Amino acid sequence: MIPKRACLPRMAVGTPIRMMKLLLAILGALCFASPVFGDPAKWEKEIAAFERADAENPPPRGAVLFIGSSSIRLWKTLAADFPGHRVINRGFGGSEMGDSAAFVDRIVVPYAPRMIVIYAGGNDINAKKTPQRVVEDFKTFVAKARAKLPDVEIAFISIAGNPARWEQVAQVREANRLIEEVTRAGTGLKFINTFDAMLGRDGNPRPEIFVQDRLHMNEKGYVIWREVIGKFLPKP
Repeated sequence: MIPKRACLPRMAVGTPIRMMKLLLAILGALCFASPVFGDPAKWEKEIAAFERADAENPPPRGAVLFIGSSSIRLWKTLAADFPGHRVINRGFGGSEMGDSAAFVDRIVVPYAPRMIVIYAGGNDINAKKTPQRVVEDFKTFVAKARAKLPDVEIAFISIAGNPARWEQVAQVREANRLIEEVTRAGTGLKFINTFDAMLGRDGNPRPEIFVQDRLHMNEKGYVIWREVIGKFLPKP
């Protein structure tokens, strides 16, 4: 945090009061703005690898694009789980919603997908972002995708509640609620609620569907995703 006195310059004698107030307001906003979360540039290596793979073996246009964080990246059975669809996996582990938005022009638009399925937001909450910020970044993702692909359908997979981060569940529920509201109000947007299906009768995450880190899913977890998400995909 920059010390307050360091932010405020000395005003010349005779500076109009209104101008002084305007300058102070601008400087105050710059000095005490919320910290910037995330750094999309750190993913350059992963994104460049996707682009090299695309150049060597161009993915099909009109496919269903899955994008987002590690739960997408680790979905090794994605193509087998949806055999009636052409699918593209562009998950990059540890990423946040804003990271997917930052790379729309490089790993979304070139594929001209029929549908985009995105899973992100859990890492955002873990990084102390507010649910409102996650929603705004989702809106940015949608806006950037629709700017080049105006007719593409976009589906959001609900942020999961997992044992490792269960203390964050209130923020997760709120982010899911807000994003569901956005999808209901928009055109061509879908909210895929996998959250409830991942809970046991006691209302807690089902431990048997997670790997040892209690954060990522095992094959049983992906079976749940396959069954729930498959209902929202377009007809093959």
